[in-house]
Amino acid sequence: MPDTENRVPNRLIHEKSPYLLQHAYNPVNWYPWEKEAFEKAKTEDKPVFLSIGYSTCHWCHVMERESFEDDEVAQELNRNFIAIKVDKEERPDVDAVYMTVCQALTGSGGWPLTILMTPDQRPFYAGTYFPKHSRYSMPGLMDLLASAAQQWRENRKELLGSGERIAMALRGQTVKKAGRPTKDLLVSARSWFRQTFDRQYGGFGASPKFPSPHNLLFLLQYAMLEKDGDALQMAEKTLRQMYRGGIFDHVGFGFSRYSTDDRWLVPHFEKMLYDNALLTIAYLEAFRITQNDFYRAVAVKTLEYILREMTDENGGFYCAQDADSDGQEGKYYVFTPDEIVSLLGESDGRTFIEYFGMTPGGNFEGKNILNLIGNPDAERPNEAIERLLPKVYEYRLTRTKLHKDDKILTSWNALMITAFADAYRILGDNRYLAAAEKAMRFLQSSLTDEQGGLRVRYRDGEAAGTGGLDDYAFTVWALLSLYDATYDADYLQRAAERNRTMLDRFFDGENGGFYLSASDAEPLIYRPKETYDGAIPSGNSAASLCLIKLAALTGNPVLEEAADQQLRFMAGAAQEFPAGHSFALTAMTAALYPSREIVCVVKNGADFERVRSLLHQKRMPNTTVLVKNAENAEQLAKLAEFTAEYPLGEGRSAYYICQNNACSPPVYDLKELEQKLSQ
Repeated sequence: MPDTENRVPNRLIHEKSPYLLQHAYNPVNWYPWEKEAFEKAKTEDKPVFLSIGYSTCHWCHVMERESFEDDEVAQELNRNFIAIKVDKEERPDVDAVYMTVCQALTGSGGWPLTILMTPDQRPFYAGTYFPKHSRYSMPGLMDLLASAAQQWRENRKELLGSGERIAMALRGQTVKKAGRPTKDLLVSARSWFRQTFDRQYGGFGASPKFPSPHNLLFLLQYAMLEKDGDALQMAEKTLRQMYRGGIFDHVGFGFSRYSTDDRWLVPHFEKMLYDNALLTIAYLEAFRITQNDFYRAVAVKTLEYILREMTDENGGFYCAQDADSDGQEGKYYVFTPDEIVSLLGESDGRTFIEYFGMTPGGNFEGKNILNLIGNPDAERPNEAIERLLPKVYEYRLTRTKLHKDDKILTSWNALMITAFADAYRILGDNRYLAAAEKAMRFLQSSLTDEQGGLRVRYRDGEAAGTGGLDDYAFTVWALLSLYDATYDADYLQRAAERNRTMLDRFFDGENGGFYLSASDAEPLIYRPKETYDGAIPSGNSAASLCLIKLAALTGNPVLEEAADQQLRFMAGAAQEFPAGHSFALTAMTAALYPSREIVCVVKNGADFERVRSLLHQKRMPNTTVLVKNAENAEQLAKLAEFTAEYPLGEGRSAYYICQNNACSPPVYDLKELEQKLSQ
């Protein structure tokens, strides 16, 4: 970070976002995204320079050091443009609109995202990172700014026309033709994964390799439903190799963003909350299916990292940790053999060095990323290493500082709540339920506005932003996960209420699909409907899962119709590239394969605990469970009207199973229930 002692801050000094605050002492006269900035652009008759990034983005830091801290660049920007800086995590709607522009105009995208546009927000140029001066075939920012300023003065009519044509093309993208959910979509996705699978190191395609846990969740679900051993093997191989590589932090735990090589060895070192949430869910699911304790151990380590380093005292979860320390990518994470011997002593040091494949020459800029790629015992517990790791971890903390983005985002927190709820349901550790419930209470108390709507982010005592589709869809998923973990009807009720708001404010009842932004949100040049599952599942994919699950739980015909319309919309969206919509396909399996509904009417707390324990032990795809007792009967009858017909006063607990639209007589014994569930 630059010395700020003698610098005058710009407007970003009043923001809460760590990313915007990083730029508060740039000589650029930055504005946040606000009405005043666009009014000034109109008044001064200047184009807008929009820069979008996030606080743990390595190339965002590089562009800041090279250009935005540079007085010459700042002079050019301040003279001829109105400069706006956006944190993509605070304004995912703005990011989505202009990332679509960049991908359409250049064929690629990424961050930092650089947009030139008119004062009425119509873009006429897009790119990502630019060095200050032209380099090889890469244009320099100074040349770009000079050319754009000249074109604005001399050829404005063409720029305005270009901006209008781009805006019109974007608006046309929101209408997608509906399709029909079929197993052919699943087969096509599975075939693509098979064709691109790296049988040596796991993952799909060439480097850079991203974890994309939703792809693995699809393969795990497909493997169970189709008894497809190859699909299971692809998911397992990828989960194993990711843990072995340097993408997993073997000292402090948790996964980095992605691997720059085929072996998962050299990561881009930033750690994101959403990756660790979704990967935890994937490892837990692998454990449920295989009962291999290795997957349990990786999930437990990842959750330990989140609880230790990424959890706020009030229960929320922080966004990310940076890749850079002292301006060097990966410096925090790498070691030399001499350093380890000096710390641990000759004998323990040599044991540690051999276990993690360290060499004098290193594997990253002369130092070592700890990894287990060549270790045949990587998946077995090692007491000696487990004894040494805390000492290495404490030592690492003293070497250099690691920047943490301590924003608390509703959408990503909801994913982490789902991970903790699943961990409690599958592993039975009460700490995980406590973490999930505390975080959900935080979302309710600190990220909900006076009208009950969700906000986007919380930081430094302030909540901001109008909640978008991801916030609602992931929160509904989290509430349903908490219901599955506890069978507390309050969670089901809150899921239904949030889902109703999501339908009212985001759903396109005419054409299907959910808009990214609410009907009453700030209008942008168009309202996108994102369907592609990228770094995380799209809001539309998550909404598909929530709708079909809520429809099954409640029997509500309105939800059944909405779920059907949403699945048809997603089937159309997925037609060209099914593998790019893997989470939507996972949701679709609930409609394409036999389903099972279980209603448990329990007479007392002891029976409740016994049946909950039994149901949590079972891996039951496409199964929904309702638990009714004297305390929640009235509440449940309002949520799922059909439950009113299940009698309470028989003096014993009863368990009802319906399968493939046919219901069996109730059973009254848990052993008999277990036998039926195993059939």
